[in-house]
Amino acid sequence: MKMKTKTIIRTLCAAALTSTLALSAQATTLTMSNWVPPTHFVMTDILQVWADQVGEVTEGRVKVRVLPKPVGSPAQHWELARKGVADITWGNFTYEPDRFKSLWFAEMPFNGDNAEASSVALWDTYQKYLSTNPTFAGVQMLGVGSLGPGVINHGSKDIITPQDLENQKIRMGGPIQKRLIEELGAVPIAAPATKAYELLEGGVLDGSLHTMESVVNFRLSEQLPHHTLIPGGFYDGTFYLVMNERKWKKLSEEDRQAINKVSGAAFAQLWGQEFKRQIDNATASLKETGHQFSAPSPELLEKIRSVRDNLMQEWAAQGADFGVDQPKEMVDFHRKRYLELTGE
Repeated sequence: MKMKTKTIIRTLCAAALTSTLALSAQATTLTMSNWVPPTHFVMTDILQVWADQVGEVTEGRVKVRVLPKPVGSPAQHWELARKGVADITWGNFTYEPDRFKSLWFAEMPFNGDNAEASSVALWDTYQKYLSTNPTFAGVQMLGVGSLGPGVINHGSKDIITPQDLENQKIRMGGPIQKRLIEELGAVPIAAPATKAYELLEGGVLDGSLHTMESVVNFRLSEQLPHHTLIPGGFYDGTFYLVMNERKWKKLSEEDRQAINKVSGAAFAQLWGQEFKRQIDNATASLKETGHQFSAPSPELLEKIRSVRDNLMQEWAAQGADFGVDQPKEMVDFHRKRYLELTGE
C-alpha cells in the first residue's frame, strides 16, 4: 500500500513539474528599456503597473522584463524598439521633433490643465488621424501620454508681464518652447531637465521651463521659487510606449487582444492620472512651503496667444510634408475630445 502511495505521489509530482516546465517554455518574455531611475514614478507607478497588467491579462503567457539599464540614450528609444534592440521602449516625441512634427499641435500653449484628459484625447487623435501614417511604421503603438501644463519658473522674481521676461536666460527643450521664449524676448538655453540644477546653481540660467511635478522631482524647489501658471499650460509634452512590430506579430492573437485591453486608451488614462496626481501634489506642497504663484498679465497672455497662433498656422501649412491632409480638423478633434473628457 505504501509503495502504491509513493508511486502515486511521484507521478503527481512529475506531472506538476512537467506542467510547470511546459508553461515556462510557452511564456514569452519581452524586454523593456527604461531611461529614468528605477525609483522614478514613471517607472514605479506607470510602466511597472502596465507591465504587471500584461502578465495578468495574458495569464502569465507574456511577461515584461525591465532591463537593468537603458540600451541607448532617451532620444534613441524609438529606433531601439523599431530595430528590435529592445522589445519595448518609451520616450518623448519632442526628442525627435522633425520626425514627429505631426504631433506638434499637442505641445503648444493652452493644450489643457488636465493631463489625464489630454493624454486620452491624444490617444484618440492618434488612432483616428495618425495610426496609418508612415512616420509610425515599424512599431506597435501601445500608448501615448501628455506631460501636463508647462510652467514658467524663475529663480528670483515673478514673471507677470512681457517685460519681466526680457533678456532672461530660460532653459527650454524643443522647437516650440524655443520659439515661445525667443518671441517673448527671453534668451533660450537648450538643455535637458536633468541639467537644470547645475545650470541654475552656476548662474547660467535665470529660470527654467518645467511642469510643477518636475520642479519637485528634479529637486529644483530651492532654485525656482517663482511660478507663472498659464491657463491651459505654457507648453506641453507628448510621450509614447511602443513595441517592435515583428515581435508584436509573433504573439498569439489571444495575447495581442489581451494586451490591447490594458494599452491604448487604458494606458493613456493610467499615464495621465499619475501625471495629474504628481502635478497636483507638487503644487500643493510648494504652496505650503511659501513658493510664489502668479497669473500672467493680459498683455503676456495675448502675446503667448499670438505666438501660438502663428506657430499653428505655420505648422498646418506644412501638413502635407508630415502626412496629414487635414491638420486643422485633427487639432479641432483633439480639442473637442479634451473638452468632452473634462466636461467643459
